[in-house]
Amino acid sequence: MVRNFRFYHMKSVQKHSQISRLAYATLAFLFIFTFNLSAQADVKAGKSLFNANCAACHKLDKKLVGPALGKISERREMEWLKAWIKDNNALRASGDADAIAIYEEYKGSPMTAFPQLSDTDIENLVAYMDADPVKKAGAAPMVAVAEVKEEGSSDWITYVVLLIIAGLILWVYLKSNNGFLKIVATIIVLLNIAYFGFTALLDVGVDQGYQPVQPIAFSHRIHAGDNKIDCQYCHSAAKHSKSSGIPSTNVCMNCHKNIAEVSEETATAEHSKAFYDGEIQKLYKAAGWDSENLEYTGESEPIKWIRIHNLPDFAYYNHSQHVTVAGLKCQKCHGPVEEMEEVYQYSPLTMGWCIDCHKETQVKMEGNGYYKNIHEELSKKYGVDKVTAAQMGGKECGKCHY
Repeated sequence: MVRNFRFYHMKSVQKHSQISRLAYATLAFLFIFTFNLSAQADVKAGKSLFNANCAACHKLDKKLVGPALGKISERREMEWLKAWIKDNNALRASGDADAIAIYEEYKGSPMTAFPQLSDTDIENLVAYMDADPVKKAGAAPMVAVAEVKEEGSSDWITYVVLLIIAGLILWVYLKSNNGFLKIVATIIVLLNIAYFGFTALLDVGVDQGYQPVQPIAFSHRIHAGDNKIDCQYCHSAAKHSKSSGIPSTNVCMNCHKNIAEVSEETATAEHSKAFYDGEIQKLYKAAGWDSENLEYTGESEPIKWIRIHNLPDFAYYNHSQHVTVAGLKCQKCHGPVEEMEEVYQYSPLTMGWCIDCHKETQVKMEGNGYYKNIHEELSKKYGVDKVTAAQMGGKECGKCHY
């Protein structure tokens, strides 16, 4: 009886010991897991702080306006970093040799102080700077999509009818002795030549859809679409000149002095991040910009852009009249530029297309004293409340041809 009790007691102790070890192991796992989650949260918070406060002047892997900050804790102590970030001016004034050396290395360009950042914020920043960069998977490969023909297309009917007519005409010429049928067939042939020939001539000089390969693959989708840059920031002449103008490289460098590469999210199925970064390097070469030393070399070269929209010399068009006076958006003529990877000619730009627009577009009179009296007289003349551009003289030949 006593032996059985001892045996049972030993089994209970062993079982209790196993449960205890399991409990300790579970607690240890939870501690490590929680610690890792906390570390990840620190890196995530640090990334957010970095993008909001540091990314304009610093990168992790290379020098930008300021030095590269990757693995910063291997070069600086945490307490020094806190003092430097919160008030680098005070740190220099204290005689700190490292702070003075950095100030002199960057030619007396002071770094913005961030006294609003707490010690925890700075520790999170450093955690992000020290973390190994996460390599994102490349853009998904482009999947070829079979062209889907419109259902119910009647093009085949036209081709069948033309084939039958051509067969009948050949039979008349080769097999028939009826002179009247041959005359009728000749008339039909001449009418078809005149119709299709005239249609072909109407397309001469109409370059709708024209999209040349440019020396730099400038993406309007990224600039005007994703980043919401106003068209007139680059094409500033459009509001006060006949031509919209092509921006010089210094306009591009206003931003790209500090933007040497695109983000991972910018890559598409068609173009990778490396592709876009390479196009920025082409800009640097044209501008004569040394991205390593952050200075101009003086060795610039022109960018030979290829013109897309080109009206005949006898047709006069003024951008300022349409953009400033009429208040038209660029998309009215150029289409959804903010969605285009590279710009192409969206509209036909024919005389008929322009006249149709003048017939449909009502002239805006609000706040425009110049048109007030003319509008009142024309409203009476045409018996309408709103006057179109055509009624204001937009169909007169001399407006565009003189």
